[in-house]
Parts: sequence; structure tokens; C-alpha cells
Amino acid sequence: MSTEDFDYELPEHLIAQTPLKTRSASKLLVLDKDTGLIEHKVFTDIKSYLKKGDVLVLNNTKVIPARLIGEKMDTKAVIELLLLKDLGEDTWECLSKPFKRLKIGTKISFGNSLVAQVVEKKEDGIVQVKLLYEGILMEILDKLGQMPLPPYIHEKLKDKDRYQTVYAKVFGSAAAPTAGLHFTQELLQEIEQMGVIIAYITLHVGLGTFRPVMVSDVTKHVMHSEYFEISKETADILNKAKKEGRRIIGVGTTSTRTLEAVMSKYHTFKPCQENTDIFIYPGYEFKAIDCLITNFHLPKSTLIMLVSALAGKDKIMKAYEEAVKNNYRFFSFGDAMFIKTDKVRKI
Repeated sequence: MSTEDFDYELPEHLIAQTPLKTRSASKLLVLDKDTGLIEHKVFTDIKSYLKKGDVLVLNNTKVIPARLIGEKMDTKAVIELLLLKDLGEDTWECLSKPFKRLKIGTKISFGNSLVAQVVEKKEDGIVQVKLLYEGILMEILDKLGQMPLPPYIHEKLKDKDRYQTVYAKVFGSAAAPTAGLHFTQELLQEIEQMGVIIAYITLHVGLGTFRPVMVSDVTKHVMHSEYFEISKETADILNKAKKEGRRIIGVGTTSTRTLEAVMSKYHTFKPCQENTDIFIYPGYEFKAIDCLITNFHLPKSTLIMLVSALAGKDKIMKAYEEAVKNNYRFFSFGDAMFIKTDKVRKI
């Protein structure tokens, strides 16, 4: 299976640079994965595709202002760090730029209140740093850090909260779970009033999600691991839904990867706090979710491979072609897709 199989033509003007004024006003492409039927809707229409007893699984991770720009304390050279993963005891895995300028022991200053010291140097721009500071780290990052917007977004984000879901709760993510950006509190309340059950997991988005595939053979790509949590409450809700033959709907590829990782490992939904490097591409047999709400993903990315595994590559490529033709907005601040089925996966 070649990485090139997941390429498609995308006019640059369709890459969304800013969020819409109203979160739920985005377009919604509905793809029936069983028939291939495509419908064009708006996001609030998602209600008409949900039914009583469905379980909607949201990722409540909260993006930290993880992009830090400082200077080496010895040479004053400008260094950029993107905090990816909290390894504990104020040690973080980071993406660094320029990587070559850093050595073990290098200290980078981000003003008077924060210094990062390189403790380990890996490959592909990855370093581990020890953060030296006084006070509360998240408060310091809120003052010094920038929201880690993807490199294809060139417009400045005026409101930091627009790169957070309305239900973001647990700090630790280097990117937003963007499928959830379309929901408002009002829409979630309306969905709950319909009898849809809302459950939460946490997956802190890191390098695994947005690292490009650099190999031509898809099966040779190695995912970096990302931390996730599933509570007993959520595990119980999901196991009951499976037992009763009700649909489980992942909101975003992050929720999906979390649920599939747990089900693949334990053959049930189990409360846990672990890391996953699960890589889902065509040929994978889904065990946890039935339907998926997602955005439109980059060509040749692990995320377009995941949705192709769920709906079939040909159907996804046709849906993307339709989206381009109908001027959908793509990527993080773009429009949404609902991959639906009424066939429930049973354990």
C-alpha cells in the first residue's frame, strides 16, 4: 500500500485560515459508508443523523500554549520549542527548531520566568528538556506561549479559545481535536435531550497525530505514542452500549484511536491511563466505533488513512473530490464529515 494512494488535489484557497464566526455553522458532508451515498448539510443537521441510545465520545483534552520562542543563554541564538508530551517531573518531549544548534546541557531562556535545559537529544528534531521555573507552569505558559497552530495556518488567531473545544478540560495537548470544534454548548444540550449519551475520554494530541508520513510504504510508518485516559464511567457506558447493540460514534480521530487502542488490547472497554501508538490504515478491522465525526485531513496523512480504513479508500477519495467541488473548507478550522452506518459492530 503506497502513501501516494492517499494523495489528492487541493486548491490552496480551500485551506481554512480562520474559524467561522459561529462554530456550528460549518458545512457537513454525510457519507454513508455502506452505500457510498453523499449528502451535503450544515453541522447542526448532525442531530437528524443521531438517535436515542447512541453514544457520542468526545476528547476533552485542552491545548496548552505550547509554542515557545526563546534564545540560547550562551549565544543568544533564537530557538523555538513545541511542547509535545509531559514526561513527568517537569521533563517534556519537544519538537525543536533549529535542532542542530542544541546539545545536551544547552539552556534556553524564555524570559525571566522560564528556562528549558536539554537533557536528551533524539532524532527528527525531538529533544527532551527539563523546565526550570517558579510558580504554576500553566500560568507561565499562558503568558509566554503561543497556541501551536499548524504550519498551513498563516493568519493570526485573534481568540485563543477558538482553538479549544467548548468542553476542553484536561491540559496537555499540542493540537486541538478539531472535529470537536464544531460543537457549541447549546448543540450538545440539544443532542443530550434527544437521548444521545455523551461520554468523554482524554487523548493528548502529540507528534503521532500530525507527523507526516515520510515513507512510501504505508506499513513502514512508525507512529509516536500519545497519552490517553478512559474513566470507569466512560468504560461502563461504552460496554453497556456494545452489549445492547447501540452505536458508538467517535468525535474525531483522537477519540477513535483511543477507543480502538483499548478494544484491540483488552477486547473490552477498560478504565486505563496509558500511551498508544496505534496506526489505523486500510485493512484494519474496527472493534470499537461504528460511526465517526471528523474534519477533512491532509493528503497522504495518517488521518486520511484512518478514515479510509473505516469507509473504504475509494469512497473517501470520492467524498474528498465532492468536497473540493463544493468548496468545503479543509483542515483544522475547516468543515466536517460524518461517516455513518446503521450496522453496529458487535464484540
